[in-house]
Amino acid sequence: MTAQRGQGSRPRLDHVAARAGVSRSTASRALNDDGYVSPGAREAVLAAAEELGYSPNQAARSLVTRRTGAVALVLSEPEAKVLDDPYFAVVMRAAFHELAAVGDQLLVMFVDSREDVRSTVRFLDGGHVDGALVFAPHKGDRLPAALRDLRLPVVFGGRTGSGDRGLYTVDFDNEAGARLAVDHLFELGRRRIATVAGPSDHPAAVARLTGWRDGLAAHHLDGDGIQEEGDFTLGGGERAMTLLLDRCPDLDAVFAASDPMAAGALRALRAAGRRVPDDVAVVGFDDHPTLAPALNPPLTSVHQDPREQVREMVAMLTRLLGGRPVRARHRVLPVSLVRRESTDGRTR
Repeated sequence: MTAQRGQGSRPRLDHVAARAGVSRSTASRALNDDGYVSPGAREAVLAAAEELGYSPNQAARSLVTRRTGAVALVLSEPEAKVLDDPYFAVVMRAAFHELAAVGDQLLVMFVDSREDVRSTVRFLDGGHVDGALVFAPHKGDRLPAALRDLRLPVVFGGRTGSGDRGLYTVDFDNEAGARLAVDHLFELGRRRIATVAGPSDHPAAVARLTGWRDGLAAHHLDGDGIQEEGDFTLGGGERAMTLLLDRCPDLDAVFAASDPMAAGALRALRAAGRRVPDDVAVVGFDDHPTLAPALNPPLTSVHQDPREQVREMVAMLTRLLGGRPVRARHRVLPVSLVRRESTDGRTR
């Protein structure tokens, strides 16, 4: 059956795929000059696109004169988790200020479930916004793949759980940050350095776990049995730390893959009668400005600045909207270590 579209309506990728007799993903790859498309399929797709008057760049060109002045911030996490996570609070605030600085309005969208993916894509493709800043970090999330076919610029905050081929991303050097934490603890004489890792379906958590392992290996330390998975929350960190203490009572340091989990670890250590940093030194990841310094004791943490990440994302999106080249699709921002009393009893 030949796909029909309403008279005067804008041709869509679905129409091109149906006319060419290929799948939507094949049509997208052909139009984006992907090497994994056969010559015959590419020729059929290009012919169908020409016949229907479809151009993958038509929306980008029209944005010059038909801008809505709005950009979507899409957070593919449950709304309750986003609102409780200090990292996302900074992201939303930074997105508002950075977009305002270039004259754009911010629209925040939550993708709570798989059912929300279709409506989100439909809204973004409906001409309501000029582009999107997207955080979709979990493995198996359908959103990144669905957004590949949109004819509007999309920039992702961090790696996605479904592969980054063909996407634009701005991330932090998570592996290097974890190695900084292990190096610091080793220099302080700690030799049983455990970790409260993030969820295994989260690329940043996986990278931090890899960095922790590499750091231990560089110092010839054994990591067997001294890792426990959390969920980036205070409660998850407390539960993981309690399990680690039960299993490895001789541990003398812990690297937590987020500041909220580090806060939970401190609570569990206090409940177990362990002194920080005398008995167990603790390092977090985020260096959240209202959390890390306020903990008791103040938390040594790997510093990453979500405001810088959002600033780079907006700059990349602005270049894409203006039809200007982007030097690198995947930008990785450096991290550093801020030392406080949770590791060596003094702030630096």
